[in-house]
Amino acid sequence: MRAIGYFRETRGDSLAEQSRSFLEFCQSNGYEAAAAFLDVPGPQGELPGFGQLVEFVRQQASRGFLLVAVPNIDSLGDALTEVARRYFQLASLGVPTVSIENGDDVGALLLERWAGQRSNGRLGERVKAAMRRKAVKGEALGRPPYGYRVGPKRRLVVVPEEGSVVRYIFRLYLKDGLGIRRIARRVNQEELRTRRNGLWSMVTVRDILRNRAYVGTYTRFGVRVPASHAPLISQDDFRLVQERLDQRRPAAGARQSSPFLLSGLAYCGYCGNKMIGVTRKQKWQRRSDGAQRTAQYRYYQCESRTNRSLCDYHTRRAEALEEEVRQALLNGESTPALSHAGDGAAVLAEMEGQIRRLRDKSRRLDRRLEQFLDGAVAGRINGERLRGLGLSLAAQQLEIEQSLAESQNLARQQATEAERRRQREGLLTRLGDEWGRLAFGQRQDLLRDILDRVVVRDDGIETRLRP
Repeated sequence: MRAIGYFRETRGDSLAEQSRSFLEFCQSNGYEAAAAFLDVPGPQGELPGFGQLVEFVRQQASRGFLLVAVPNIDSLGDALTEVARRYFQLASLGVPTVSIENGDDVGALLLERWAGQRSNGRLGERVKAAMRRKAVKGEALGRPPYGYRVGPKRRLVVVPEEGSVVRYIFRLYLKDGLGIRRIARRVNQEELRTRRNGLWSMVTVRDILRNRAYVGTYTRFGVRVPASHAPLISQDDFRLVQERLDQRRPAAGARQSSPFLLSGLAYCGYCGNKMIGVTRKQKWQRRSDGAQRTAQYRYYQCESRTNRSLCDYHTRRAEALEEEVRQALLNGESTPALSHAGDGAAVLAEMEGQIRRLRDKSRRLDRRLEQFLDGAVAGRINGERLRGLGLSLAAQQLEIEQSLAESQNLARQQATEAERRRQREGLLTRLGDEWGRLAFGQRQDLLRDILDRVVVRDDGIETRLRP
């Protein structure tokens, strides 16, 4: 059986964590991880990753034995109607959808959730209460922490190889006195890998050192259960680590944010990772009169170097790099963005009208799907009938979404090259004539309106314009 992962950016687990859970799910169930699709909501709620997933399923359908795995039922949509639409769309392509969280079919979970929502509208609280009851019993919910797996009766069981790495990280910090950055460098140099066979970063090391699961305490949904599972670290060692971490944390209010103009725009020209702004203060005593002097240095540094001790020491002074970028833009030393010629306002108006009609039709189909689900939870429609009706609506929705995507693409292409050129020329005029009068936020917004990214090398830069 081949499994396809689908993840969305949410306030919960990051995309990287969701991907890691998918790979663990495939490994534990003996599935081949065929592909994974990620979604960050686009303009007007567009989800291009789901469209790519649908296209992949269509291409692979002849090979059979496919299923789609999502972290949980909420991964398919922000609202239950959207979840139902996505579920039936995949089912109409002959592909089952299961939840990584518990291995259940999303369709069954959907009906349970729909019934709860329709009965009292307080489903979220009921679900949380059920989860808390499980947590009180020490049952593992969701992805287990590094060093453990979910064993019998859903209790956490030590994974020996990972447990050894956890103990090693604590020893490096507590006994050998290494800081978090040096620990990340050490374990990467020794080719110890994360659960996803990835590199360690300062964040992942810090999360290990802060996690109370390693003293045998299970914490979830506000419930803390001591002695829930076998500890990897003693209580005394864990307490000493927390005290040392707290001592190294800056006092509240002592750290002041120091924003950088090119944050999110500058990329290392050697490893491709982002360049991040760094501020360093230096103190020294002047020999002539013994007076104390301080200075502050601001520069951009490759994030791989800062966070993982990888890449070389590529840094650029902030003020000099920012002015170099500005001059490159003013002198026309930029890589032009790819663009598409348009065909005038009349075509654009026609496309926008078509988009409105398609969205109205989609909303009508959603309302019909809600009626079918209401009938199912009320007992008026049996499961087989609901599936047939849902699949029929889903096939229509897929056709609408394909037409909608094509119409939206055409509408975007109607902005003419001349209009884009005029807009960019206006921005460049502000960059040259008004720069000295602009506040920091205005300068940053202006650069982001013009630039897609800046590729930074030791001997120069490449500025790439936005499309």
